[in-house]
Amino acid sequence: MAGMLYLPRLYVYHARAETGSELSETLKVMERRLLRAIINPAMVATFAFGGALLAHPGSVDWSGDIWIYPKLALVALLAAYHGLLARWRRDFAADRNRRSERFFRMMNEVPTLAMIGIVVLAIVKPF
Repeated sequence: MAGMLYLPRLYVYHARAETGSELSETLKVMERRLLRAIINPAMVATFAFGGALLAHPGSVDWSGDIWIYPKLALVALLAAYHGLLARWRRDFAADRNRRSERFFRMMNEVPTLAMIGIVVLAIVKPF
């Protein structure tokens, strides 16, 4: 989650930076390393361990625990968001970003809201 919260912040700075500048080139390296070395492996581990937990008998009552479905939908939203982060990184790497700093500021809130929803659903189990 830390990487998914930090990468859009780097995009905010990158959208502000002059194309081809030293700052822009430094941010390209930081973004690539963050995505490939931290966020991608964490996502693989999350799906592996989460899938193992869901497959374990008795961990979820699929007929009675309705909260698991919206929780899994939020996890799918985060997976799609991860894909968008990767696409935007490629756009910055090729110097063809067309999105504004404001856009990335708004997108920076997506993982926070999803995380809050996931935690509330898992802890409170409202339905």
